[in-house]
Amino acid sequence: MGLHAVLLAAAEGGGGGFLDINVTLIWGTLALFALFAFVLGKFAWGPLLGIIEEREKSVRSAVDDARKANQDAQELLEKHKALVRDAGRERDELIKKAIAEADRVRSDLVAKARAESEQLVERARGQIEREKSSAIQALRAEVADLAVEAAAKIVTSSMSEENQRKLVDDFIAGLPKA
Repeated sequence: MGLHAVLLAAAEGGGGGFLDINVTLIWGTLALFALFAFVLGKFAWGPLLGIIEEREKSVRSAVDDARKANQDAQELLEKHKALVRDAGRERDELIKKAIAEADRVRSDLVAKARAESEQLVERARGQIEREKSSAIQALRAEVADLAVEAAAKIVTSSMSEENQRKLVDDFIAGLPKA
């Protein structure tokens, strides 16, 4: 039976039912499948498998690169954290040094201020002592002059002025010294 007969039988509705087996159809389908599989294997499967393998290699390479980049990023992150810790330690050390230096400078300034104030007090005491001595000398001279005048009035002609001066100087020398 040819193709024409199969088509006529199908058009007339005659022939077998749904469960009837048409051997020609089976052999034709198998031959067509074998031919299709051969053509696909010859022309499509090889290049298609090559493309799939290339894609698999590129995906695998991208995954490996991503893993390496991730590992590099983790290492870089650890280095960054270490640098931040080191910078924090250095900052703390610098702050401690600055505080210690400020305390030392403050102590030096306080010591200098005390020394200067003590020097000023000593100078003031010296100045007061000099002025006191000068005032005492001036007072003595004034007292001597007053004593000479008083003595001159009391003892007018019996003593010479030189004897009177000696007498007054001896008297003043006998006064307590301050």
